[in-house]
Parts: sequence; C-alpha cells; structure tokens
Amino acid sequence: MSSPSSPTETIVLGGGCFWCTEAVFDRVQGVLDVESGYSNGQTVNPSYEQVCTGRTGHAEVVKVTFDPAEISLHEILEIFFVVHDPTTLNRQGNDVGTQYRSGIYYLDAAQKQVAEDVIREIGESKTYRSPIVTEVEPLANYSAAEAYHQDYFLNNPNQGYCAFVVGPKVEKFQKTFAARVKG
Repeated sequence: MSSPSSPTETIVLGGGCFWCTEAVFDRVQGVLDVESGYSNGQTVNPSYEQVCTGRTGHAEVVKVTFDPAEISLHEILEIFFVVHDPTTLNRQGNDVGTQYRSGIYYLDAAQKQVAEDVIREIGESKTYRSPIVTEVEPLANYSAAEAYHQDYFLNNPNQGYCAFVVGPKVEKFQKTFAARVKG
C-alpha cells in the first residue's frame, strides 16, 4: 500500500471513449486516480460538444495517476493495449472520429521510451494482425472533462452505452488481469 509521501507517476492515455478507459483504470491495483479529459488539440479548455465535432483536434483521454512501487508504466500500458483496439485509426467500435484515436501522451523521455518499447514488443508478438496506429506524443493542451463525465460508469452503470460497451471492457480487464484488480 502506498503512503501519502510515496512518489506517484502520471500518464495520459487515449483509448476511444474516456468512459471505457476510465472505468477500467479505476479498477487497477496501484492506480490512485483516473480523470477523464481532453488533450493534444488546438483549442484551450474545449467543451465536450466542441471535441465531438472533431474540429478541436483533441482526443478523449484519461489521466492515470499511479504508484510505480505497486504497478509499472509497462504494466499500465499492457492493460491499455488489451482493453482497446490500437489498430483502428480514429475509431473504437462504433465511436468514430479523431477524438477516439489511440494515443499515449507522455510527460518525459523515460515514458516515451517505455511506450515505444511496449509497442515494439506487441508488434513483435503478432498479437494483432494489423499494425498498431497508436500515436506516441508529448502531452499538450490537457484539460479535465466536465464533472458529469468523471466516474461516468460508476454513476451510470445501467445507461445503454455503459451496459453494452463499457461493461464488457471492464469484464475483459477483470478476466485478463485478475491479479491486477483492486480488492
């Protein structure tokens, strides 16, 4: 268990709809906080409606804060690559648009290296038939999403999208990474 003085690390990930990605990482042992937001676009502090037009250039993302003594960035990224499809450009399932692109937005050169290493390892493993299109870019122009997007799955588990899209992704995580599920 981490103490308040333990160092933490943060990475920002775009894996399609942030409701899905947030719901998964909220359940990962070693993850201390997950915030839905927008990053790597041109508009300062865009609204959800603006991001949905695709004209701001932002991706829907989650800012994942974790305790590296409990879980490594490498492990965080392994989970990330299992719970979304990194081979579809600007889409996840029926969610289509640049805001749903796959991306790893790093804060320093060490994070960039880990991201590139994990992508190379997955490519070499032939896990996917198609090439990985996940962008690896420095974090830029991040802003938190509106309050109603935070903990969306937790607060709306029976909403249609949550029941049929988010729920199965959470279940996939829990089955694939049982040892990493918070107790």
